[in-house]
Amino acid sequence: MRQSVAFKTLGCRLNQSETESLFSEFHHAGYKIVKFSNIADIYIINTCTVTNHSDKKSRNLINQALHKNNHALVVVTGCMVNNYREILKDIPGSVYYVENKFKSSILQIVEAHLHGEVVRYNIFQPGVFNFISADTTSRTRSIIKIQDGCDHYCTFCIVPYVRGRAVSRPARDIIRNTSNIIDSGYREIVLTGVNIGRYKYEKTDFEDLIEKILSIAGDFRVRISSIEPYGFGDKFISLLSHPKLMPHLHLCMQSGSDRILLKMRRAYSLSDYRAFTDKIRNTYADFNFTTDILVGFPGETDEDFNATSTAAREIGFSHIHTFKYSRRKGTIADKMPDQVPEKIKNERSKIIRNISMENKRRYRTSLIGKTQNVLVEKIRGKTGRGYGELYVPVEFRHPQVSKNMIQKVLITGLGEGEDPVLYGEI
Repeated sequence: MRQSVAFKTLGCRLNQSETESLFSEFHHAGYKIVKFSNIADIYIINTCTVTNHSDKKSRNLINQALHKNNHALVVVTGCMVNNYREILKDIPGSVYYVENKFKSSILQIVEAHLHGEVVRYNIFQPGVFNFISADTTSRTRSIIKIQDGCDHYCTFCIVPYVRGRAVSRPARDIIRNTSNIIDSGYREIVLTGVNIGRYKYEKTDFEDLIEKILSIAGDFRVRISSIEPYGFGDKFISLLSHPKLMPHLHLCMQSGSDRILLKMRRAYSLSDYRAFTDKIRNTYADFNFTTDILVGFPGETDEDFNATSTAAREIGFSHIHTFKYSRRKGTIADKMPDQVPEKIKNERSKIIRNISMENKRRYRTSLIGKTQNVLVEKIRGKTGRGYGELYVPVEFRHPQVSKNMIQKVLITGLGEGEDPVLYGEI
């Protein structure tokens, strides 16, 4: 019988990209892919360590896997392994802990174990770009890794310590990867990395790379994953007029207070950030901005937080990924005075989440009467559901609806709830 393998990913799109590559590799090697909720022979958990909450979720998933099948092989990888390997090793059971630089070797590690070999990591080739093309995944879009690591060292961030220095993938490999994915039938690709705006390989920078990708033949769409508000300029804005490049950016703001941005060691002011978003919106009125906001950074006063709340409302982010500041050992902010009490973090987090929900409903309501080209991801009877160009969920009926089709839809209404779907008709 074929060995069964289940995957679980926490954290960023970069982790998702790497898991998708592993998913494809195990599939091509003949393994049976099952849901993580099922009993499996092998569990692969790709962890995150950005916050205390993500650490807790990662530990819980390891224990869940061991509880489901105490004879299973559990492979734990990702940033928490790089950050807390010694603590994780206290968890009993058949578990391998694989650092990020060896993540692409997980299939070889598993097969060595299954053949009764003693696994020694030094026999595997380290490398953050040694992943195969993710041409068989559980998604309708494929995530392509273009960059890894970061040299910026924001005072609150553990990522440079667990992902390492910034490194860019060769442009020719990205173009080849993208072409392979399109040939496999994917209609949408997402470019991801730790700090993709700083992409630079030989003479190709981020804007040049986007231009090269958009020139690839085929009927496909390009999305940009989470990006910092620097490293690109007018050329990138002009590329947004290209029909293949989707009008949505998850542009990380973190705070609306210049004082806090300076303490965070962010490379911009609020006015810099707003100048960029205004410039795009002046050209593309419906452009969709989403963002990250971190509340409760050491020394954040009511005045600082009010500045963030005001900016969040005025910029009109249609979604805000809200983080409570978590102390990360080894970072500068961990040693800062005036740590904000957890109660205040919770209160501020709730306020930002409420602003996010208000913004989301207002933005999606503004799209009623307009059209979206929807990539269908899910089907229920004759109803299709997916995302339009603006990265908003749309549901519509179609007599021959099929997964992976792109359909022009007139938006006619909006649903209820925290993440309301737009309804449309063809």
